[in-house]
Amino acid sequence: MTTVISIILVFGVLVAVHELGHFLVAKAFGMRVNEYSLGFGPSLYKHKWGETQYALRIIPLGGYVRLAGMEGDKTGDPREFPNRPLWQRFLVVLAGPFMNLILAAVLYAVSFGPVGIPTATTTVQQALPHYPAYEAGIRPGDKIVNIDGTPVTNWEELASAIVAHHNQVMDVTVVRHGHRQTFAMKTRYDKTLHQYVIGIKPQVITIHLNPLKALVAGVTQTIQLTGAWFFALFRLLGGHGPFDLTGPVGIAELVSQAAQSGLVQLLLLSAALSANLGLFNILPIPVLDGSRLFLMAVEGIRHKAMDPDRENMIHFVGFVLLMALVLVVTFHDIEHLFHA
Repeated sequence: MTTVISIILVFGVLVAVHELGHFLVAKAFGMRVNEYSLGFGPSLYKHKWGETQYALRIIPLGGYVRLAGMEGDKTGDPREFPNRPLWQRFLVVLAGPFMNLILAAVLYAVSFGPVGIPTATTTVQQALPHYPAYEAGIRPGDKIVNIDGTPVTNWEELASAIVAHHNQVMDVTVVRHGHRQTFAMKTRYDKTLHQYVIGIKPQVITIHLNPLKALVAGVTQTIQLTGAWFFALFRLLGGHGPFDLTGPVGIAELVSQAAQSGLVQLLLLSAALSANLGLFNILPIPVLDGSRLFLMAVEGIRHKAMDPDRENMIHFVGFVLLMALVLVVTFHDIEHLFHA
């Protein structure tokens, strides 16, 4: 039950926040918004406040915004979306993906701050019997500070140093009860992990950043993820990367696994999914926000809007092709689940 709720919350919040971006900017520019809805299908509750209807619908996955003039109901009202200046329409469409990036940064900040990130340290929690570290004399509580003369300050540096000494003898310096001791040992290949190890498990602590540092770290993480996303996209377009998409079923499985792993993993996954949703939406694919942004950019160059019927046909064809792609990816995800 917890897993189902987690899936509904993640899918619902990501899409609802995306639509909230369109809604807030449209309202800020004085456009008429007919409806802001959370969910799809028949309404469970709806209330009209001012000129906008707010609705909670039965299928709790996402939501949508209906802007006046975008569904063939144009009346010449200057507050309708198509009649607003180009730059305002551009920002309204862009606000959806941008809100997903904002949400990603906030979720990362919450993870790094109030919730805290479990972090492996260089202090030994367990030295596995019959492995090199135990046989050399390493014991729980020892803090590893040096590998072959090179200081190590975190688990990543320690793990890299161990892998770098594959099948070699190395000197491991630890601090035990305030005193330094050095032990010589040879790494061993672990067939399960497929790498060289010395047989230790790290002590894990939860690190909480203060609010400002957590926010900076959240923004930094989002920027880094965005850069990696574009780098992967350019490699893919250049034929140098794998074409591997995950559909709704695959994402639901990832959310399920993260929910079972704990709140931190669920927040981190939700942040990554939010950023990816925002970035994917700026691609110039018909029916996505990126397609509307592209057409408005063309309008700005031509100083003339595209014929509405032609634009609607482009979005319709794009929707059909996108749904076909979703079905193919979903079939692949289901097949992967049965063969996992």
